Amino acid sequence: MSGPAPLLTKSLRSRGYLSLPAYARSLQRSLSLSPPSRLNQSPTPATTGENPPPPPKQWIPDLRARLGKCIIFGCSNAQISRAASVLRALAVEWKDLVAGSEGFLTGGRRGLDGRQIAWGEMDSFQHVNNVNYYRYAESARVNWITNFSVHVDPAHRQQWAELMTPKSTGLIMKSLKCDFKFPMVYPDKISVYHKLRTKPAGDPAPSNFMLDCIVLSHQHRRVAARLEEDIVVYDYKAARKTSMPGFMLELFRTTWEMQQKEEVRARTRIWELIKTVESLEKETWDREDAVEDMGSAVNSGA
Repeated sequence: MSGPAPLLTKSLRSRGYLSLPAYARSLQRSLSLSPPSRLNQSPTPATTGENPPPPPKQWIPDLRARLGKCIIFGCSNAQISRAASVLRALAVEWKDLVAGSEGFLTGGRRGLDGRQIAWGEMDSFQHVNNVNYYRYAESARVNWITNFSVHVDPAHRQQWAELMTPKSTGLIMKSLKCDFKFPMVYPDKISVYHKLRTKPAGDPAPSNFMLDCIVLSHQHRRVAARLEEDIVVYDYKAARKTSMPGFMLELFRTTWEMQQKEEVRARTRIWELIKTVESLEKETWDREDAVEDMGSAVNSGA
């Protein structure tokens, strides 16, 4: 193995990643390396012009483990640079890629972004109490609507703002369901995003719409909870549900198209990262003459 190269930036280390030599040593203690075998690898999809398929469920920890195995078996400076670029992407882009691969549009204006979990949100069972997930979704949903009002469609700012009040046409939650994936604990941060489940149809305009919501754990870099929201468009003056206003229907159609494009972009990026790791595997341990580098005295500078 070549001597350690300072390729990881200070920014990357600040996100909790070890230097590559230290990362390799830590993986030596946790990975089984005999005989070499692929770690939960899914085949890279062939280029057919179709939309990319969903990535493997555990693609982030899987890629990190596979990169560690490549480093342990020895990498040139150029290979270390490629491995570092993937690790940097996992550290910086993970949130946009995890959410975007399902069509969620990210960013603080579109939901909650990097919200710190409070210690008091845990209950006597020492995990975040279930009711808090509904509050997270509520806050993110208000930001999602407000984003249309302030940053996307200021021409209808007043109408968008009134949707959050009982003045004229507003929104009422018909049903709200939550599927908990794992218990979160303090300390952690969350990001919460919404997306339209289906493309809004017109003539006549619908009187309700479905939203999907995800709560992302920053500590675990995966979805901690999924929520389904059925929302009714309600005429408070007539005290009955009503059709979706034209300005709302038009913008929801545009949002749906943006969701579709983001899904393709994020999945394409993820499969690019997977392909890079596959290439490194074939150049390092996945070859006949591969020999594991256990940190010899020569290589360590002793």
